[in-house]
Amino acid sequence: MKKVLFIVLLILAFVVPIDSQSIEEVNFEELSPLLHQNNDTTYVVNFWATWCKPCVEEIPHFLEVASEMKDEKVKFVFVSLDFPTQKDSRLLPFIEKHRIGEQVILLNDPNSNEWINKVDPTWSGAIPATMIYRGDSRNFHESSLSKEKLISIIKSIKL
Repeated sequence: MKKVLFIVLLILAFVVPIDSQSIEEVNFEELSPLLHQNNDTTYVVNFWATWCKPCVEEIPHFLEVASEMKDEKVKFVFVSLDFPTQKDSRLLPFIEKHRIGEQVILLNDPNSNEWINKVDPTWSGAIPATMIYRGDSRNFHESSLSKEKLISIIKSIKL
């Protein structure tokens, strides 16, 4: 009986999809506080989209680092810039396929000319883009990051 229960639980672990309720859809005003937390946690906020090839290519690096640093005070947040109308058809299947267990937020704010500079004044709006910060120490990258570079930046912020 225990063997059957174990097999059922194992199957469910691989079959049950991530709940679509876990994808919060926000405007920039609602996202903004996440970009300005002032505590002892290092935040890695990655702006990406499923239609962006360099974004999709770097996500495995971010997931590996998140897994390796799961016991440290580092929080990964993936801010999707996918079209809200494609949440169910593209974003959720992508998250399920890649088993993204970190927080994913869908930014639904078409006024990008207003909020891009609020994220970082040097940002042109191109993705992938990543802000890594703790308190007032900030590091912004408008490019893909390798696993090694990501770890290096996180460690430099944590000092």
